[in-house]
Amino acid sequence: MHYKKITQLSLLLLTIFTLAACSSGDDAKAENENENELTYAMTKDIGDMNPHLYTGYMAAQGVVFETLVENTEEGIKPSLAESWDISENGKVYTFTLRDDVKFHDGEPFNAEAVKKNIDAVQENAEVHSWIQLSQKITETKVIDEYTVEINLSEAYYPTLSELSTTRPYTFLSPNDFKDGGTKNGVNGYNGTGPYILTEHKKEEAAVFEANEQYWNGVPDVKKVTSKVLPSGETTFLALKKGEINFLFTDDRGANSIDYESMEALEASGEYQVVRSKPMDTKLIAVNSSNEDSPIRETAVREAIWYAIDRKTISESILNGTEQPAGTLLSKNIPYADVDLKERGYDPEMAMELLDKAGWKLDEGSGVRTKEGNDLNVTFYYDSNAPAQKTQAEFIQDSLKNMGINLEIIGEDSTSIADRRKSGNYELLYTRTWGLAYDPESTISAFTDVSYNLHSTKGMKNSDELYKKIDEVMVTVDKEERQSLYDDILTMVHDEAVFIPITYGGMTVVAPENLENINFKQTQYELPFEEMAYREK
Repeated sequence: MHYKKITQLSLLLLTIFTLAACSSGDDAKAENENENELTYAMTKDIGDMNPHLYTGYMAAQGVVFETLVENTEEGIKPSLAESWDISENGKVYTFTLRDDVKFHDGEPFNAEAVKKNIDAVQENAEVHSWIQLSQKITETKVIDEYTVEINLSEAYYPTLSELSTTRPYTFLSPNDFKDGGTKNGVNGYNGTGPYILTEHKKEEAAVFEANEQYWNGVPDVKKVTSKVLPSGETTFLALKKGEINFLFTDDRGANSIDYESMEALEASGEYQVVRSKPMDTKLIAVNSSNEDSPIRETAVREAIWYAIDRKTISESILNGTEQPAGTLLSKNIPYADVDLKERGYDPEMAMELLDKAGWKLDEGSGVRTKEGNDLNVTFYYDSNAPAQKTQAEFIQDSLKNMGINLEIIGEDSTSIADRRKSGNYELLYTRTWGLAYDPESTISAFTDVSYNLHSTKGMKNSDELYKKIDEVMVTVDKEERQSLYDDILTMVHDEAVFIPITYGGMTVVAPENLENINFKQTQYELPFEEMAYREK
């Protein structure tokens, strides 16, 4: 594939678009900036914003609802809770709440509200099984107006981390509860966050206005609008016309425009492109439990791993915005700095593994065979993510040279999620949970049918793996915890059930004079409340 020619053509087309749209875009962009507004494009609607369920758009939920504590680069810090205390046995967490917070509807935020919200989440604990804390909480007690106690069935070291996640342990005004809870829906979306949802036209747009009573200071950006647009040329032209003025990586890791378009926008001087540090791993999940597929064999999985040139993907397809990945979790993730077998780009090793496993490539044939079966494999990716499609095509070409026939199929994110849950796939483009959640969430997902159970349950030592996962979550000894993580990460690495591609982060395209563009630990949301325009 001639990626250089494709890039040159893309830049030429973008220059034409830029010249044609520049005049109409300048006035509209200036209007947005003068009014301290941001309008961003997303490929899907914000959905049901109920923070105790999972149908809502996390970037939107993150500015409306808040948590007791916040996960930052420096560790867990206060948010709605000013401080906390953990009992010696690790089973009781006592939080002292802020006394100056109100929900968007004026309802006071206090210990009663915290208890009511956590009880509502726990009433639906089965739905939240991906987050093990939901299976550990036994009782939430009100000690006084601004003190609340959470009791666990056993010690669980990721408790604070999981209390900091965007959902489900976030807080909604009790006035919005339906039938005393939230599992059957809610009557409104009044959180405590820096922005208030003021308008929503389904599949069109949602408007969030600054919370003038926000406890942590009124945001400088007074209005944030989420507009539903298809990715690609439509979004790019909307940006140039001033219909939108902000883009960022969405919660599927999909960018609304490609990297060449971003470079052209940055070169125009009207926009800046800001990238976070690595936050997650983009990877191929392999369904090791698929008995009818060649990928049930470890040798085939390893061969695919060796056949992928991650450096070219990083430099030529992703323009250096993501780094080649050699392991499931990057070494900056807690407990993930583990000594694992190196598997770099090595086509000869890939072919040697296939030969030894009995997959022969006859002269004149393009596909290897074994016992009368062709080496055919199917790879699913998110059709809303242009970079995923390009990578899939590149990997398809690479595997063809190894004698592997890779069929690539793009589907929408809902279909991809359904396949992941049902196990109806051989290879699936996916990602780890990310900085705010790992290693515990990605590791826990190895046992969850909604996520990566199908990748791990075909492993020869899966029972031992699951036992170690159970143990690592409850141990209070850090050395023992590290030893267990060493074993867990080594086991899945050795059997090549997750094939890493790149270490990814979050990308923002914003007006050139927008300042204080920072990132949260998740790749799903942004602190819009910290941003501000500077005068030109």
